[in-house]
Amino acid sequence: MAVNIPNTLTWMRIVLIPILILVYYIPFSHHHVIGAVIFAVAGITDWFDGYLARKLDQSTSFGAFLDPVADKLMVSIALVMLVEQHDHIVFTLAAMVIIGREIVISALREWMAELGQRTSVAVSYIGKVKTVVQMVAITGLLAFPPDSEYRNLMWVSYVLLYIAAAFTLWSMYAYLKAAARFWGEEPKEE
Repeated sequence: MAVNIPNTLTWMRIVLIPILILVYYIPFSHHHVIGAVIFAVAGITDWFDGYLARKLDQSTSFGAFLDPVADKLMVSIALVMLVEQHDHIVFTLAAMVIIGREIVISALREWMAELGQRTSVAVSYIGKVKTVVQMVAITGLLAFPPDSEYRNLMWVSYVLLYIAAAFTLWSMYAYLKAAARFWGEEPKEE
């Protein structure tokens, strides 16, 4: 494993997950806001590690594997925590769409890699927009729980999460459409 700045930032994101969980569930003054800051820092490092990998020419195959794993772990765990607190069917459905899409796309990328066609399902622009909207929504929802005095900001975060869920479906459709021409192919022999 290559130790470089981008990979270190990715590992930092993974290390922040249990810290986020502890901060979110241990009741102390402003623990929701601190949890949101931890999540926001993780989101920023997600962008920053990719930027640095390209800028410093430090892209590695391990980094390309670990980066989306760290992102999916952080988002999925945050959504599961939020579903517990925001006990509503529409919220739960949005979280299920987002987490389900992550599982489908991860499996699709693995399958496409077995076919030697991983670049055919590279991250799309709509996928990047989805990620930004999703990160902002989750940060807001972590910071402003249902009993918060800032209910208007919570509602803005709800709307952003539903927009992210719509982008999630759109980007999943785009990935599946890009992969459709390979559905009849068999994995390459090693």
